[in-house]
Amino acid sequence: MENVDDIVKEHYGVGDLATRILDGLKATGVDLDGLTTEDLAVVDEFHIGGRMATQYAISKLHLSGNEHILDIGCGIGGAARTIASQTRNRVTGIDLTPEFIEVAEMLTRLTGLDDKAAFHAANALSMPFDDETFDAALTLHVAMNIRDRDALYGEIARVMKPAALLCIYDVIKKGDAPITFPMPWAQTEYSSHLVGVEEMQTLLERAGFEVDVIEDRTPSAIDFFNRGLAAAAKGPQPLGVHLIMGPTMREKLQNVKHNMEEGRIAPVLMTARRKTG
Repeated sequence: MENVDDIVKEHYGVGDLATRILDGLKATGVDLDGLTTEDLAVVDEFHIGGRMATQYAISKLHLSGNEHILDIGCGIGGAARTIASQTRNRVTGIDLTPEFIEVAEMLTRLTGLDDKAAFHAANALSMPFDDETFDAALTLHVAMNIRDRDALYGEIARVMKPAALLCIYDVIKKGDAPITFPMPWAQTEYSSHLVGVEEMQTLLERAGFEVDVIEDRTPSAIDFFNRGLAAAAKGPQPLGVHLIMGPTMREKLQNVKHNMEEGRIAPVLMTARRKTG
């Protein structure tokens, strides 16, 4: 049976992504010598809610400046660059997909943020960092592919400083009804590992966190998908998340919306503080 990590890498590693993003930027008339994070927003934010969801999650970290932030499952670096461009903080991103890291580094250089944001191809279950390295951490739509949540949250706790804040924005399972696939994070249920809110809270507490906030973001998410599907019906634009999601994007987005409306899944934001003892 194929390794789940390999399936995830293949699912997200679409090939030649850097060239297609650069071509999309040129087609929209963007000056690559003056590239900004706003120019990249339509392709950078590969999660429900896009840039607005990123901004909201960052606000929940209550960053004060001069901190070192970890972005777990950073994709092509959108959230990390947003933090780096809008705050005085330094950001390190990791992702399992090597192609995403290559693109993240390229786009970060082009936006002039490579002195504030760094990226590593790494597994979130075994991160290449010392204990108590980070002042805060963020993860956007990542754990849905990870079966061993105990290992994930334990490893995150290991690399965070005592009392550091973790913000999680993930899709959770609701009820017992089967989920319709494909989804943006998985072609089939084999590589999809959703859990419920109560289990999430238990897992985080067992790893050494105290959960502060739990928010169901379904209403804003459905509005986001309605707008996204309406835009997709007009045909693909030169730049957008379809460059990452591929030709099945519309089907995947429709499935997410359908599963949410049927009460089978929900996008949930949680914050949890690493215990000091």
